[in-house]
Amino acid sequence: MHSSPLATPSAPTAAPTVLDIEASGLGRSSYPIEVGYVLPDGHAYCTLVQPEDDWTHWDESAAALHRITRDLLQARGLPAKEVARRLNEQLAGQTVYSDGWANDYTWLSALFEAAEMTPRFKLENLRSLLTETEAERWHQVKAQIASERGTQRHRASADARLLQLTLQRLRGPQ
Repeated sequence: MHSSPLATPSAPTAAPTVLDIEASGLGRSSYPIEVGYVLPDGHAYCTLVQPEDDWTHWDESAAALHRITRDLLQARGLPAKEVARRLNEQLAGQTVYSDGWANDYTWLSALFEAAEMTPRFKLENLRSLLTETEAERWHQVKAQIASERGTQRHRASADARLLQLTLQRLRGPQ
């Protein structure tokens, strides 16, 4: 019988920390506008990011999807340095998972570069946690959970929670 380290009595089953980043659009000059994550205990954190002066790319279709305006970012977003500081403080030493690793890695790099800081946590691809069977079922299970949860805003912490719940359901009863 195969047993996973997550299922052993000495290691309680826990979901990993999942991070999601919403951005000003896709492409080379896009940048993070919101960062959110959900910890293994279910605690969620989300913050808007105030654009740096040289972050000028803005995709109206992305803005419509997230319902985040540039004015809102200017008024309520935290400076990159403060967001990076909080992420380092709250995620230090952890491996954090993202389903859009390539984009999220780029946006996280832009955030930390603007803050002149280095992340104290590691960002990994959520796909690396999945077996082939889980990967094949991922989109179906994710859609099912999204449907059960009803209309949710397309925002960073809500998306991170959906990803975490999908992983938990794929792994069976908790």
